[in-house]
Amino acid sequence: MARTDDDTWDLASSVGATATGVAVGRALASRAASPLINDPFAEPLVRAVGVEFFTRLASGELNPAEVDDNGEWGMQRMRDIMAVRTRFFDDFFVDAANSGIRQAVILASGLDARAYRLSWPPGTVVYEIDQPRVIEFKTTTLADLGAAPTADRRSVAVDLRHDWPTALRGAGFDPTEPTAWSAEGLMPFLPPEAQDALLDNITTLSAAGSRLATENMPDASRSVPVMADRIREATERWRDHGFDVEMTDLWYGGDRHDIVEYLAGHGWDVTLTRVADLFAAHGISVQTNDEVEAAAFSGLGYVSATRN
Repeated sequence: MARTDDDTWDLASSVGATATGVAVGRALASRAASPLINDPFAEPLVRAVGVEFFTRLASGELNPAEVDDNGEWGMQRMRDIMAVRTRFFDDFFVDAANSGIRQAVILASGLDARAYRLSWPPGTVVYEIDQPRVIEFKTTTLADLGAAPTADRRSVAVDLRHDWPTALRGAGFDPTEPTAWSAEGLMPFLPPEAQDALLDNITTLSAAGSRLATENMPDASRSVPVMADRIREATERWRDHGFDVEMTDLWYGGDRHDIVEYLAGHGWDVTLTRVADLFAAHGISVQTNDEVEAAAFSGLGYVSATRN
């Protein structure tokens, strides 16, 4: 189903189902022989969502190799991507906290459980922003599991396409204090103009010394459709295992600003780390026989920026 300007979702449909799929990847990565991450909440959160196919994968009942069926893009690749991506963003927040930053904002938080699993310094406030149904589900589920945040967690139930800065301030956010921001796996789900508006709002709300971590996909007008096609092909294979969720047409194509250049032009010092280099550093292969996919993946990078 095509996206609309004010579409909403829960965690078993549309964009929300991709958040659950990402949590499956974190659950698989956490069970690896030498795991890069440890997310004990990923599997129980996936189970609570109730999509049987995702639950069987996250719990280990279903082998991702059987699901992929020799497809190059699938749950095994998702496991590896989520291991590397989660480690990058975990390290970002840890480094920001070690530098003295005591205010963090997780945009489009989904089933992210960093407010519960990272060791935040005393006095740290973590704001989580997402759709109201997503926020309510995660808050209730983790409470039922007996989980307690390791920081002062404050949920902000608002659509990022709406006036989220006002909602964030209403939850106690202080724009005069440095902030650590994350926009993880978010940008392709926003129209190009909404991406610019998001970055502009972050810049306006960021005191000197604030930090931002996000992704950058150069030539997005070509790369986003390639990645969308690979997800579509993978989900078609998953249907043989009982997957019945529609996850197509969720990404916005078209030309959009390069995030590195955009942030650099708006008062940020920007560092780009190529995802392929992180894979190599962690000894994970990214080989593919698909030249189009290889070209799209080679340009993907993670951004770490500091407001100057």
